[in-house]
Amino acid sequence: MNTAALNTDAVMRLAPIIPVIVIDNAARARAVAETLVAANMLALEVTLRTPAALDAIAEMARVPGAVVGAGTVLNETQLDAAIAAGARFIVSPGLTDRLGAAVRERGIPWLPGVANASDIMRGLDLGLDRFKFFPAVASGGIPALKALSAPFGMAKFCPTGGIAADTAKDWLALPSVVCVGGSWMVPTA
Repeated sequence: MNTAALNTDAVMRLAPIIPVIVIDNAARARAVAETLVAANMLALEVTLRTPAALDAIAEMARVPGAVVGAGTVLNETQLDAAIAAGARFIVSPGLTDRLGAAVRERGIPWLPGVANASDIMRGLDLGLDRFKFFPAVASGGIPALKALSAPFGMAKFCPTGGIAADTAKDWLALPSVVCVGGSWMVPTA
């Protein structure tokens, strides 16, 4: 896939599950990425929660077929560091105008976190229609996302936060859900 032409929808459609990876040791990164790509999971979200995260992104980005993104991006400094490390998409737990302007300026696909109608409306005002529903289970789960999807039929979601292997199919059955984020795919240990 030509990653230069990626948009947020294309990233979301790479596979029904985007592994959410918290990695403490960048030396593990390449093997993790190779295993996931071999399982046809091409979009890999590495959270910026550890000191090893940027090095892990750089290692994973070298794996053929891997489309590596940075998660837990909170500000412009982290955005630029993630892009410099090789991130091809950005995921954030929330949506701010400042981060939105910086992401738009950089031209990188972005999945901002939303949890309510106001968040989605702010995203729509920024020209977005693809969102991370976060924290999915704590924000009301499937009933909440169904309710939010009704007035925002143009929006598509990647629920993340509390999704498990045995519940992913229930989320994926929703018409507004393109993919789910799952931390169960790569245990921290």
